[in-house]
Amino acid sequence: MLNPAIGKLINNSENRYKLVRQIAKEARNISDEAEKNGEIIIEKPVTIAINKMAEEIK
Repeated sequence: MLNPAIGKLINNSENRYKLVRQIAKEARNISDEAEKNGEIIIEKPVTIAINKMAEEIK
């Protein structure tokens, strides 16, 4: 999914600040897990986290 609409994501969150915190936390988890497993991430962890959240909304 390319550039999910912010309105779509924010509807499932109380406010933008909380949404950004959720995305940042998930991105850190993705990054930590990849480092732990020795994986190389081509896509940025923040992009992966946003796309993951958008998929959960569907």
